[in-house]
Amino acid sequence: MKVIALEEHMATVMGNEAVPPHLRRAAVLVDRSRYLGHDMPTELLDLENSRIKFMDEHGVDMQILSLVAPGPQGFDAKTGIAVSIDANDRMHEACKRHPTRFAALAALPTADVAASVKELERCVKNGFVGTMINGHHDGEFLDAKKYWPIFEAAASLDVPIYLHPRNPSEAAMKAYFEGYEDLAFAAWGYSMDTATHFLRIIFSGVFDAYPNLKFILGHMGEGLPYWIHRLNDHAQFSAKKRGLKKSPKEYLLENLLITCSGNFSIPSFLCALTTVGIDNMMFSIDWPFESNKAGMDFLHHLPISPADMEKFAHGNAEKYLRLGNH
Repeated sequence: MKVIALEEHMATVMGNEAVPPHLRRAAVLVDRSRYLGHDMPTELLDLENSRIKFMDEHGVDMQILSLVAPGPQGFDAKTGIAVSIDANDRMHEACKRHPTRFAALAALPTADVAASVKELERCVKNGFVGTMINGHHDGEFLDAKKYWPIFEAAASLDVPIYLHPRNPSEAAMKAYFEGYEDLAFAAWGYSMDTATHFLRIIFSGVFDAYPNLKFILGHMGEGLPYWIHRLNDHAQFSAKKRGLKKSPKEYLLENLLITCSGNFSIPSFLCALTTVGIDNMMFSIDWPFESNKAGMDFLHHLPISPADMEKFAHGNAEKYLRLGNH
């Protein structure tokens, strides 16, 4: 069975050097690397040798590459443009060298919306299958109207936007995590921030403006499948008052795709399966922040039919990312 992993990260020297010191989490990387048995910073920079070796050892046929958080969202416009172009060119070269092993999601310098649109168009023309945006920029979320040309471009190009976590904004860090910074990242804060971000995008009316636009959320939908019923039950009235054409639940089921990246829990998977359905779900590992072994062990123990397994492991990715055209 073919296996495609959607949220598999890479880094560049330029991007690493541009990250401000306060966003670097060296201690976390050391502890996590020791736990996983591979050095995460080293593996992020590798686009051929050990990356492919680890893929082959555990049966991952293809990775969809993306620039690691905070990505360009952590930089000003000038730096973000340079980092995006450099990362995208490196991913493109890796995809050309290994066309059956890699595809890529474009990094966009969202501090400059016009440059983001231009870069998305350039990348899709060169075979990229979508874009990954790492959350907010200086605490500003993408529901702000100035970012909507990016949505328009993605909808026009028929490619999805993978909304990925980054560190919460300074205001959120102070309000929720001061003194508890260890909760602010992958353990809790990433999902809390990203789920809220996506709900803001829904309630801003983006999907009424661009009804065919698809977003992808990782980590089993950042917890949103668990909340769909309660969210819809309580927010349906405010959605109508805002003038939205559909209920919150309808947008979550029609415009959202989810992956299991880094959330290898069968109960969580079954919750998502019964709420969003297998046609909206795709496999991911979250390399190198998770191990290929853990991800593949999870995949092989899922209690689903062979037909659903084919969809989850590769079929839906091929459909929504149009991988058959590559």
